[in-house]
Amino acid sequence: MLRKEEPNELVKRVTAASLKAIAMEPELNVAFTPGQASATKEQAVLPTPVGMIDQAALTKLRGVADALALRLRYHDQDVHRDHMPSGPEARAVYEAIEQVRCESLGTRRFSGVAENISVLLDEKCKAKGLGAVTEKNEAMLPEAVGLLVRECLTGETAPDSAHGLMNVWRKDLEQRIGKQIRELRNCPADQAQFADVVTDMIRSLDLMDDENEPLDSDDQDEDSAQDAGDEADEGTDTEMGDDSMTAGESGEMEMSDDGEFADGDEDQFMGGDGEEEPAGPSRWNEPWQRDGADTDNRYHPFTAEYDEIIFADELCDPEELTRLRHQLDQQLSHLQGVVSRLANRLQRRLMAKQTRSWEFDLEEGILDAGRLSRVVVDPTHPLSYKMERDTDFRDTVVTLLVDNSGSMRGRPITVAAMCGDILARTLERCAVKVEILGFTTRSWKGGQAREKWVADGKPKNPGRLNDLRHIVYKSADQPWRRARKNLGLMLREGLLKENIDGEALLWAHHRLLGRPEQRRILMVISDGAPVDDATLSANPGNYLERHLRDVIEFIETRSDIELTAIGIGHDVTRYYRRAVTIVDAEELGGTMMNQLAELFEEDAALQRFGRAS
Repeated sequence: MLRKEEPNELVKRVTAASLKAIAMEPELNVAFTPGQASATKEQAVLPTPVGMIDQAALTKLRGVADALALRLRYHDQDVHRDHMPSGPEARAVYEAIEQVRCESLGTRRFSGVAENISVLLDEKCKAKGLGAVTEKNEAMLPEAVGLLVRECLTGETAPDSAHGLMNVWRKDLEQRIGKQIRELRNCPADQAQFADVVTDMIRSLDLMDDENEPLDSDDQDEDSAQDAGDEADEGTDTEMGDDSMTAGESGEMEMSDDGEFADGDEDQFMGGDGEEEPAGPSRWNEPWQRDGADTDNRYHPFTAEYDEIIFADELCDPEELTRLRHQLDQQLSHLQGVVSRLANRLQRRLMAKQTRSWEFDLEEGILDAGRLSRVVVDPTHPLSYKMERDTDFRDTVVTLLVDNSGSMRGRPITVAAMCGDILARTLERCAVKVEILGFTTRSWKGGQAREKWVADGKPKNPGRLNDLRHIVYKSADQPWRRARKNLGLMLREGLLKENIDGEALLWAHHRLLGRPEQRRILMVISDGAPVDDATLSANPGNYLERHLRDVIEFIETRSDIELTAIGIGHDVTRYYRRAVTIVDAEELGGTMMNQLAELFEEDAALQRFGRAS
């Protein structure tokens, strides 16, 4: 008797066949792995359906497969690369519009694909909270432009889940690039002509300058050689991030399950959503502000003009980054084995939660041989069947926020860097995404913000007087192999300065809010209270600490993001509800792994018995 095909296997087979048909690649090999989607001309990888897949999850999977297939069918990487602008903001807009072009060509031809893409778009807009946008933020520009171009090419309005964003941006974009958007209707099938119009749009948006012109062929060849060298240095590992589909020299493309695509090197410049983010919140009158505080006592920066978010590979040249990584590996060679064993223990715990289980005493499925004795004793007893099912394991992302202040210099920052490295590798194997961030200031004792304050006559209660430097060592959707060198930057002389923890927490929290995962964890590694001499000398002595407490209380009581902290040499339990303090930096690895293990054990219990009200 033929074995009945399991539902998830049927979903995989039908989805793979559909993808190959739409992409017009009958020889394409389609595989399924947890949480990632990618493709080359030879192979496509889709996220594995987990558990009893419902209609919503099925439609989303189909949307991911269709978006990827349309990119394979209509996208010419050579043309794309020839027109690619070099600036991160320009690239984000360029990539968003290119994906819209590919999808519009397919949705006009296939009604089923149009429905799947529409559901996926709505899911993405909800995950990013675009419906709740109330003010203009340049970080949202690529999203707004992409949705406006989509409306023009498909004739369908943006989903309700994006109306907030469109209400804020529509009028301004219509005035600035409305003419070019309408020109795009005439050439969606001609990628080169389409890209020329998009380049004009980017220029009209003031994102293009002399350094942001499309790369010439010599630059492309040089970049290609550099990329090839990097790949050779790090082996032939084919791990792929899944925030964006990348189409590099090899033709390999990657995408997230929400259907976002970007240039292959964009991970180095952009955040998880393919967009540059502000160093702090765009509005300072947020819910975390202390109730009843007067205007002078409300936390604020004197100016945020000189703050920066910067990616690790932009702070030093590739040769120095390689040297620092080698130095990190050498210094911690004896510790790596200890932390690796702890990481393996954590991996076993996580993998155990993702194992399968059996349902028994079913009327159909696989014959349960262990219960045949009941039939022997009583021939009238019906046969018993069983079926294998996946246990429920929520999609998870972990952000590791590392204090990069001067007091962390030496052993603490070295161990923190290695633990971040081990953590990223471990959780990536378990399909749990990891983001590694650092926070410090650009100067000691105040920077350009303080100079501006002095020039303005030193007004009272100026607020924060230093320039923030927030560093992205690894974005959540960047594979570990691409980010491993970046962690060596923590050892660079002169990097570690002062620490303003409250705004760093808000920044990391803001990034996590934009993530689509069901469970989001923020883990902070610090060695004490926030310190910035310039700010504290011109404001009340508890100015930074009070702000930190307000932010922590807001996240712990009013946010879905789970917050935990590890203090090195200082007691941070006075700030955080869930926190531990270690004396020796070498305890950090074990403590970090145990904290995560406890979080996942707690998650399993909550899923089993329901969350406490």
